[in-house]
Amino acid sequence: MAATLSTLAYLVAAVLFILALRGLSHPTTSRQGNLYGMIGMGIAIVATLLRPGMGGGGVGLIILALAIGGGAGAYIATRIQMTALPQLVAAFHSLVGLSAVFVAAAAFYAPESFGIGHSGNIHGGSLVEMSLGLAIGAITFSGSVIAFAKLQALMSGAPITFKGQHWLNLGLGILLLVLIIAFVASGSAGLFWLIAILAFALGFLLIIPIGGADMPVVVSMLNSYSGWAAAGIGFTLSNLLLIVTGALVGASGAILSYIMCKGMNRSIINVLLGGFGTDAGGAAAGGGGDGDRAPVKAGSPEDAAYIMKNAQKIIVVPGYGMAVAQAQQVLREMGDLLKKEGAQVEYAIHPVAGRMPGHMNVLLAEANVPYEDVKELEEINPEFAEADVAFVIGANDVTNPAAKTDKSSPIYGMPILDVERAKTVFFIKRGMASGYAGVDNELFFRPNTMMLFGDAKKVTQEIVQALQK
Repeated sequence: MAATLSTLAYLVAAVLFILALRGLSHPTTSRQGNLYGMIGMGIAIVATLLRPGMGGGGVGLIILALAIGGGAGAYIATRIQMTALPQLVAAFHSLVGLSAVFVAAAAFYAPESFGIGHSGNIHGGSLVEMSLGLAIGAITFSGSVIAFAKLQALMSGAPITFKGQHWLNLGLGILLLVLIIAFVASGSAGLFWLIAILAFALGFLLIIPIGGADMPVVVSMLNSYSGWAAAGIGFTLSNLLLIVTGALVGASGAILSYIMCKGMNRSIINVLLGGFGTDAGGAAAGGGGDGDRAPVKAGSPEDAAYIMKNAQKIIVVPGYGMAVAQAQQVLREMGDLLKKEGAQVEYAIHPVAGRMPGHMNVLLAEANVPYEDVKELEEINPEFAEADVAFVIGANDVTNPAAKTDKSSPIYGMPILDVERAKTVFFIKRGMASGYAGVDNELFFRPNTMMLFGDAKKVTQEIVQALQK
């Protein structure tokens, strides 16, 4: 009876997880999606505690672990800034990967506890599940640690490349597959740890050549890896819900990565091999020397307010700089004032604006920007030619025309927001430093661009004050 109830509860939880993914696909239903996910996880935890064979000591340890992990998670959730969310996600992915490694090790050295055989005589199918969970988990862990370090600026966000890098990654991947086959055939402890060491190294090598402009896709792909690692844990633990949820996360992460790669003109194969969107021989500076360029035009918030007050159509382009300055609330206030003046105000979102998918959408939703005013790249790009003003606040690489013209640029081929087609472009930036991808933005030097130097929130507040006069 207990087993039947547990299985039924797992089925309900799995359905709720599917509804959660569906809800998270659109800003208007994202809160409901999160709620479904939390309810489903709560049901899954209770069902696991009530499974047959769970002794009092085991339940006590699980509750202790839940208290420690839940407490740490609650503490982090109350203190984390939206700007640090991408690296937090990468850090969480690393923990999922490491847990897969630990479960695989526990199953290998204590197979009796998992019902998969005895020491030295583990079932062949279990060895396959164990080795795959171990390899994927180790790759996820080390790759996520590197992604976290890059996003947290603990190491350079620039690509780290060397000759023959793709071939090395491919060779290590083939060697890893050979070791897994040998391990399944022999059950050798030495091969188990060789798989772990090689997978840790491969995860490191896959992520170091990836530059900052492509990091959102990396976060998405690591999310997929963490899902497959969780599914591997599910097979080892004979836990159907973990298999289902891991497969859901793995598949959805892979689909999202494919969609983002397609939107950025990148190859999904290169994502898997590491180093996509980079060229060891390419220039990092993007486009020629400054001496051949026109001087930069700098303006004031009052100038921007005057021009926008007389504009009919304004397209706002938010980026990571807006997130850092926490300027979304005052940006929405500026948009409301411009609408009262009769202007049409829209918000253009690049698929990789910020440092993870949906970063800008979440920030604008937090500021209560109407969903109907927020448009994706393919929908908004034709409208820039009709816009009187493009107001760029903290975005950089996603507006750089070099992506369309400079074949030596690391961002070449990446679709960008065509802000240069607007009659006037206002660009809020602290200085002339390059973007996260490490390339200069040609837009700064265009004759229709006016730079507004300063903190994004402070400059926008001054524009709001000028609009209210």
